[in-house]
Amino acid sequence: MSFFSRSFLTFGRFRQQALKPRGLEEFFENGVALPTKCEPTGRAWTAAELRHKSFDDLQKLWIVLLKERNLLATQREEIERNRIVNYDAEHKLRVIKCKKSMARIKTVLTERYLAQQEAQSQHKATAQPNQPVTASTTN
Repeated sequence: MSFFSRSFLTFGRFRQQALKPRGLEEFFENGVALPTKCEPTGRAWTAAELRHKSFDDLQKLWIVLLKERNLLATQREEIERNRIVNYDAEHKLRVIKCKKSMARIKTVLTERYLAQQEAQSQHKATAQPNQPVTASTTN
């Protein structure tokens, strides 16, 4: 690989990292506090879908949803600050979807924790079988 092709490859990698929003930019959708057009959003995650995810995937999804809630809270503050009346319908639906998904992640993690606790208690019960108590008859 020549010097020029390597330098272009690394430039492309740095360019991709630089385009990601960082810091306060993550509180604004497409760099605007209140977008003028409503983009279609997906549905909330179901608990059945989340049960198939690994812990790392759930953690990443939690962070994405937390950022989405922060973005929506920023938009809510802008709505109140600008006294906009007719902007609430889609905004409220997005907040509800986000909260439902986060609650379902908590539910799935609680189910996993309880299953782990039950498995550990069953393992302890089978590892130490009940030994009969012998009476000592020492005089």
